Amino acid sequence: MAARKKLAKKKVAKKAPARKKRTVRKASGTAGARTEKMNAQTVKLIKATASDIHNEITKKRKPDLAFPIRSLGNVSYDRKKGYFEIGRQRKIRTLTVNTVKSFAQTLRMMGLSKELVETNDFATKRDAYYQSKNWEEARFDSQDESDTVMDDIEAMFSVQGLSRERLRFVPDEHGGAVAGRLVVLDPDLETGEIERIDCTRFGSGAYSIPSSVEQLSFETDAKFILAIETSGMFQRLQSHKFWQTADCILVAMAGVPTRACRRFIRKLSDECKLSVYAFVDCDPYGISNIYRTLKVGSGNAAHLSRFFCVPQARFLGVTPADIVDYELPTHPLQAVDVKRARDALKNDPFFRAQKPWQQAIQQLLEMGVRAEQQALAKWGLNYVIDEYLPAKLANTGAFLP
Repeated sequence: MAARKKLAKKKVAKKAPARKKRTVRKASGTAGARTEKMNAQTVKLIKATASDIHNEITKKRKPDLAFPIRSLGNVSYDRKKGYFEIGRQRKIRTLTVNTVKSFAQTLRMMGLSKELVETNDFATKRDAYYQSKNWEEARFDSQDESDTVMDDIEAMFSVQGLSRERLRFVPDEHGGAVAGRLVVLDPDLETGEIERIDCTRFGSGAYSIPSSVEQLSFETDAKFILAIETSGMFQRLQSHKFWQTADCILVAMAGVPTRACRRFIRKLSDECKLSVYAFVDCDPYGISNIYRTLKVGSGNAAHLSRFFCVPQARFLGVTPADIVDYELPTHPLQAVDVKRARDALKNDPFFRAQKPWQQAIQQLLEMGVRAEQQALAKWGLNYVIDEYLPAKLANTGAFLP
């Protein structure tokens, strides 16, 4: 209790104090020019790959395509770069009698990507599957087949710096929610007219991150981004306008952050030079799945980490030490939690490279408990706003890496 009282000394006024004029950070360059350049590069790489295959065939040689193997066993972690990198292991698909259909499907999917870029359009995985019904013998019999080919193409082109979104294949998933000191500049795909979206003007709601964010640019005078695991906690901070008193941008990850959510945070952080702090549950899943994916990526998507992970992210909490300091209500670790924590310590390149995390996870295992963000409500529904977050943000240097 003494530790909790000590951390609770600093109060935050609910009404924002008078503000001094501050410099607004803006992303450099125009969205239209950047998009045009990226589109030209994408089409060029697709054409070059197709041309190489054509040249091999005209020389009466069997062409092949190389795809990175997507698994934790083919991943490395470089602390200087700050994210998972795909290794050198490759699977080779050579044009033979047995592979002619999958080879043709791969080329048709590449052709669809080129068409989407050139016509300024996009397709979901489901769209692409149904498009293939016009491909005669190269059509897909199930979406699982279509998804696999799309994933292979994405992995192949990721080595050359392209993401699936650059290939104009977008996910169906919700991208996350945003509130706070941010203006999003979103150009209309047809007219190029810029729509200014003020994330302080959504009332009790929030801006929804689109499935593709490459065309977006930003204006902000915020000091940092707070990435929040649960929608409930995001809603509490948003409804009480925590972003106003803390000078920040709130992003709801809603569990493991989607590709669009991670890319949005990364792009916003890079272009506006903002720190990123993660606020998640204190359990092996929150730590080794949600936070780890945000910060360094995952094993089966390591080929995308340089685009989507946020290596500058730091872990604000909830930490194992917070459970003790704030006397939080807890739940026992289940067998799956213990296994996940031990796997992280033994097999995960990120945690194996970070001694502070090894100590924190070991402490959690020894305690045998886990705690949720909402456990802070033990001390009052708005304790997280008035006490916990201000105390933590006053000492960002103590955050876990």
